[in-house]
Amino acid sequence: MILLTMIGRVTDGLPLSASIQEDEQTGRDMVEYQNQAKQLLKKLSPRSPATCSLESGKYLFHYLISSDLCFICLCEKTFSKQQAFDFLEDISREFFSQYGQRYQTVARPYGFIEFDTYIQRVKKQFSGAGARRKLVGVNSELQGIQRQMMQNIDDVLQRGEKLSDLDLKASELHIMSSKYSKGAKDLNSYTQYAKYGAVFFLLIILVLYLRFWWF
Repeated sequence: MILLTMIGRVTDGLPLSASIQEDEQTGRDMVEYQNQAKQLLKKLSPRSPATCSLESGKYLFHYLISSDLCFICLCEKTFSKQQAFDFLEDISREFFSQYGQRYQTVARPYGFIEFDTYIQRVKKQFSGAGARRKLVGVNSELQGIQRQMMQNIDDVLQRGEKLSDLDLKASELHIMSSKYSKGAKDLNSYTQYAKYGAVFFLLIILVLYLRFWWF
């Protein structure tokens, strides 16, 4: 289930629109998560990863950055990551279709709060019972895909770690991984050459033995 959605500017962290789950069961806790979403907006920069997942208690934040705007949603951990990012891509396309570049000149918070109507409609489509039946095995989904980073939101918000720094760390890990892969290939090639050399050496010994012993 998608519990919270927020749209904001990356440049200054200004929230432009939001949609919160209104039922009594989850509504009481959403104020805390809404504040976390606002803090997350302020932590973003143009150098932040374009997509990311952040763990927060029993929920997950997913965000998508497009054209200096950040689209955030809070979901249950059992909700498919692929569905969450499809949802964010859907509302991002519709937002730009309705408002174009008008978001750049808005100065007051929640200047596009009326967009909540569209968010609520699309959220029902992605959170419906029909969609749930299609999400068997979602806990293992996208685990090997590198386009989404997985972090704990407390590490980002409380420790003051910038998401741009996380992006750099991911790049360094990718470089280290490439170097390790190349080293492994070189070692494997060396091992193969050593095997062939040993066989060739034994053949030479055998030929010399046969020549001088039998002839």
